[in-house]
Amino acid sequence: MKKKLTAILCAALTASLLAAPCVHAAETISFWNLATADPDKTVWSYAVDKYNAEDSEESGYSIDMVATVNDQYKQKLAVAMSSGQCPDMYIHWTGGPMVEYIKSGYAQDITDLVDEYGLRDLYTEASLAQCTYNDRIYALPVKNDSVAVFFYDKAMWAEKGYEVPKTIDELEALCDKMVADGITPFALANQAQWTGSMYYMYLVARHGGPEIISAAYDGTGSLVNESTEYAGAKIEEWVEKGYFPDGVNSLSPDNGDDRALLYQGAGMMLHGTWQIGSIKDEFPEFYENLGCFAFPSLEGSEADQNVVVGTMGDNFISFNCEGDKLAAAFKMASYYSTEDFMNLSIEWGNLPPLKAAYSDELPWQDVIAILNEASGVQLWWDQYLPSSVADVHKSASQKCFDCSATPTEIAEEQQAAMDEYLAENAG
Repeated sequence: MKKKLTAILCAALTASLLAAPCVHAAETISFWNLATADPDKTVWSYAVDKYNAEDSEESGYSIDMVATVNDQYKQKLAVAMSSGQCPDMYIHWTGGPMVEYIKSGYAQDITDLVDEYGLRDLYTEASLAQCTYNDRIYALPVKNDSVAVFFYDKAMWAEKGYEVPKTIDELEALCDKMVADGITPFALANQAQWTGSMYYMYLVARHGGPEIISAAYDGTGSLVNESTEYAGAKIEEWVEKGYFPDGVNSLSPDNGDDRALLYQGAGMMLHGTWQIGSIKDEFPEFYENLGCFAFPSLEGSEADQNVVVGTMGDNFISFNCEGDKLAAAFKMASYYSTEDFMNLSIEWGNLPPLKAAYSDELPWQDVIAILNEASGVQLWWDQYLPSSVADVHKSASQKCFDCSATPTEIAEEQQAAMDEYLAENAG
């Protein structure tokens, strides 16, 4: 009886398994980004969650989002590529590194998919231009129109009688007043190096124009010149005058040390416009009085004074996969161009690189006014330059902020890295 019952149960189980639909686990698409905390976490999760809920079953693919904090991410991605373990999708900042990804085979040509989805009509021309190499598109812009501007507390400035400076002379006069009032003029956390680099880049651009860096990159110019000498000397002068916080090179932007200084009463903070979302999220009361102004002009300079430093897109997605997997990954990424995503992104304090994007919130109104006046965008040097040169640029320019090298030595160190890169990649 026992054997008969067992046979009946086995037969029933076999029949049920044969009758049941065959269910296969979706293949995973790995997606690396910086979404470790809000607002980024909410913004980046939008397309991932939408795709996994609506498209995963039909396509047979699901998206696995892996987030890493900014500076660790850059090193992690470099290690992954050098070991042949590049993820299926990953964010980056275009420029010289993107060209290296393309040449190494880690960034696929997505021009036909961009046209198939009609994305040229949705993205701004400037943002797509940053994704283009040899007339082909290799990335999608996503998060934000990110340029470096000065942030300040409008209420505090009104109370103190401070006015927005239009020239560098006016900026220095304002900083001198702030120091006399017991206020640290510049909220800067420069442990990561790229934050202080913003001062260096702007001063070079204001003195000699964006042609300085492009000429050095193509080998027709040098980073040892009057403009880099001016930038290095000016920063060191500002250090001596007490414009920066003590221990500036040990303070971490990843920990929000720069924003904390601003909240605690520092005069202003030169930073990317992605900070608007962070400030709105963590300190709404401060956000209500947040103002922005452009880096002041240099009187007497023949360089274009309306160039802004930054990027039109900030975080671009490239794809290291092919066939059906690339089609699935691209469809997920296309959700970052929808109206729903645009509205969510603006709500969280971003202005995505979409033609329809607009925000009537006051900080973004200041930024839009700056962009409307801008004659062009100088891509961040650490994104424009090849990775090896960018690393030296950051470490060398950091020396301005502790006066551990002369402006000439700092420029020579960067040019030596550029010469080495050009020699290794000649022809």
